Amino acid sequence: MPGSGAVTRNTLRRQIADALRDEVLAARLPPGTEFTVKQIAETYEVSATPVREALVDLSAQGLLESVQHRGFRVRTYSVEDYRGMIEARALVVDGIFRRLVERGMAVGSGERLVSVRRRAEEARRAAQSGSLEVLIGYDLRFWRELSGLVGNTYISEFLHRIRVQCWVFSVPHLQRATAAEIRRALWDGHGELVDAVTRADAEEARRIVHAYDQHGLDWAAGL
Repeated sequence: MPGSGAVTRNTLRRQIADALRDEVLAARLPPGTEFTVKQIAETYEVSATPVREALVDLSAQGLLESVQHRGFRVRTYSVEDYRGMIEARALVVDGIFRRLVERGMAVGSGERLVSVRRRAEEARRAAQSGSLEVLIGYDLRFWRELSGLVGNTYISEFLHRIRVQCWVFSVPHLQRATAAEIRRALWDGHGELVDAVTRADAEEARRIVHAYDQHGLDWAAGL
């Protein structure tokens, strides 16, 4: 079939990018780790082209940085970077809730709230049990689906990228903490936020998100 080679390569590109993103989020590729296209291609037993494209994609998302003549390196974020991420997402999320109240949610949002609520409960359970890797998956899906209610894919993608970066910063620190410290550090107010959105209560939603952001800032201040 014409173009089938390009389709296969693009599929590999996404699969490799997804796999490497999971490795970074789990800190199995911790900040500062360096590798080459050749090493990744050999690990996944694929050609260099989709690997190079996947690494460029992850660099554009802020997870990797190119190292001249040496390949790529997992990006290291500072506490100041983390504060900037929280400020950026806070400004956008505040606009989302204002939009939801003033103009209403996108068509089909009522049905989608059922899925968002399910993600919220799964994330809450993972946070309360201290299951970090499980929480990351549910948390990212929760916020992506919640921001998707506004019906603007640019906003949803922007917030998703920032949340991935927040977790890249957080995970190495959390992995060095005790189980009790991890449970205290993890936010579990997903369900309350869904309740506020369901009621179209923008002020309550903003209050919850502000508390969420402050929770993250307070935690980072103690590192």
